[in-house]
Amino acid sequence: MDRKWSGLAAAALAMTCAQQAVAADLGSSEPPAAFEVVAPKSPWQIRVRALGVITQDSGSVDGISGSDLSYSDTVIPELDITYFFTDNIAAELILGTTFAKVNGEGTISALGEIGETWLLPPTLTLQYHFTNFGKFKPYVGAGVNYTIFYNQSGKNAQDLNIENSFGAAVQAGFDYMIDDHWGVNLDVKKIFLEPDYDVTVAGNKLHGTAELNPWLVGAGITYRF
Repeated sequence: MDRKWSGLAAAALAMTCAQQAVAADLGSSEPPAAFEVVAPKSPWQIRVRALGVITQDSGSVDGISGSDLSYSDTVIPELDITYFFTDNIAAELILGTTFAKVNGEGTISALGEIGETWLLPPTLTLQYHFTNFGKFKPYVGAGVNYTIFYNQSGKNAQDLNIENSFGAAVQAGFDYMIDDHWGVNLDVKKIFLEPDYDVTVAGNKLHGTAELNPWLVGAGITYRF
């Protein structure tokens, strides 16, 4: 009988110790550390810039030796939209509109202001972004421009018609990111744009080429979604 009660006492003591150990483990256990979930970066980015349009000031009228042309420079607001295919490869579309006064130079300088036109020059570039400089993010790009000339009017000419034209574009610039979303931007583009035009002066219809080839120099604010 003593052995029986001794065995039962030992079993009860073992069960009590086991329950206390489990309770101690449960009481001292801590919830697992929470892992921070990082949201994937959006592929979309926009910029708003002040853009200086600086033309080459060259051109000619067919059949008039020594003829030349010049164009007014402007500063305009500009919006661009960028889509990142990868961290390095992106496409950028710039949108803005400007105007230019066309002046006779060289042997036709007596004409003065020939006329003026508005331009809509959407430009699409494919870019490579360098990602190993921290907050400083330079890039280069190349692409195509299509310039639409509208609201054209003659001044010292009776009529002015500049043809819409394609042109190649190259660029270089950088973003300096203040945080994950906001940054500042500086960008320089060169557009190779030499449209043909027709103009009527004193009843004579003339033809030529306007060698605009503008530099687009912009500075502004970047926002990455």
